Amino acid sequence: MYHITRNSGDGKSEGGNEDSWKIGKVSLPKNAIRRMRNGKSKYLSANEDIKSEPDQNPYSLTALKKNPYLGWQPPLTHSPLGSSFSWRTCFKADPKSDGSDQPAGCNENPAEMGSNPPVAKDWVPDVTMVRTMMMHGKDINGNPFPPPLSKELCEGIGVRGEKRGDTNKECLIESVIRPTGALNSTTVTISPSNHYGQPENGIIQDPIIVPAPKLMCLVYTMADAHANRIRAMQQTWAGGCDGFLAFSTESDPRLPAISLEHEGPEAYENMWQKVRSIWKFVGTHYIDDYDWFFIGGDDLFVLPHNLKTYLASLAHKDGTNPKTKEYFVGRRFNGGSYFNSGGAGYTLSRATLRKFVANMEDAQHCAAKQRTSMEDVMIARCLTHLGIHFTDTRDARGRERFHPFAPGSHLHWTPPKPGGERDWYEDYNKEWGILEGKDCCAPDSVSFHYIKKASMVRHMQALLYSCDLEDQ
Repeated sequence: MYHITRNSGDGKSEGGNEDSWKIGKVSLPKNAIRRMRNGKSKYLSANEDIKSEPDQNPYSLTALKKNPYLGWQPPLTHSPLGSSFSWRTCFKADPKSDGSDQPAGCNENPAEMGSNPPVAKDWVPDVTMVRTMMMHGKDINGNPFPPPLSKELCEGIGVRGEKRGDTNKECLIESVIRPTGALNSTTVTISPSNHYGQPENGIIQDPIIVPAPKLMCLVYTMADAHANRIRAMQQTWAGGCDGFLAFSTESDPRLPAISLEHEGPEAYENMWQKVRSIWKFVGTHYIDDYDWFFIGGDDLFVLPHNLKTYLASLAHKDGTNPKTKEYFVGRRFNGGSYFNSGGAGYTLSRATLRKFVANMEDAQHCAAKQRTSMEDVMIARCLTHLGIHFTDTRDARGRERFHPFAPGSHLHWTPPKPGGERDWYEDYNKEWGILEGKDCCAPDSVSFHYIKKASMVRHMQALLYSCDLEDQ
């Protein structure tokens, strides 16, 4: 582990050097940097160039001066039960648990994380760190990253670890949902014709390989989810995003997660103010680094390459650039007014984020002072006032890509019987209708909501990226 901080004071170290560094309470001589790994230390002399390490090493001393936690992951723990340990045990936990009751091997216990390192009040996280680690394939100690997933996770596993009733796996198979490419891919293969209403001229365009757009993924959460759901995201799909940042009630530079001040209490009923603070922070620090910005809760499962593929295809179809063209992308609903489901997650183009941040303090049209849980409705109203409307994200056959429920729930959803209790989901989709059965979900689906257990995140990751679903 590396713990490197700049000495406070007048900027002058003993001997007249302008920059002095310390690790813990130990000040280093001249320009020296101490490298710590597993309790052992190594000093570089003042005459050694810290840039002499190979460029292909993402954990160079130069990189670690900028982010001392680059390459960190919790120690890989194994169950004392050895080969008799079953992942099914991990599914039995209460979804609201912080993981402290989970056994070793589930990779959810907060004790495995240790204490959060302190951060400066004006700290701006390195949101590229998870992507960097995933691209390198190893952590700073040479352990695989993301950690390999057990073959047991390829089996049918119900929400509480049952051997039957894995409707999520059933949906992935029946709807043929697959990644459009590897998480570490830097290109996407787009199909400009695979959009609802296309092709109007009857001509099917051939797939095209283009550079993948730059995508930042934002997740709102709470500190008690760091060791389980956020850790599971970080070790599965988050590396497919070019930038990843959790917005929480506590900061932790190792994930990374940051706690932001916002108007009103930290409460579900005040989610809109929390989301406003997120967009303001992202718009201040990262807007020029990414083309698209995806936001959702900590109970989402996302296929980032599928999202990049769809967004690149959308821009190509329209002949536009997300840096200058305003897009509002997600699962459209009509609950009296149009909005994109916050549960399924939604995406803003850079141009949309820029316009929203410039107008977000408009109390009349952008609800700047309102306290409500309906953050998705509030941002949609603001964007509508600004002339920005939702994009229909269905594929050419009318199948949805962004999903407000888990895969199995969509596969088995049926409309209420005549005279039965009304279903809000049906009401919100009356304008477009809902395809049932295997047509519920596009093969290039982007996101699924209500994946509340870290073990289910890993199960879905294994099914999509490690298991052979063709033979299931």
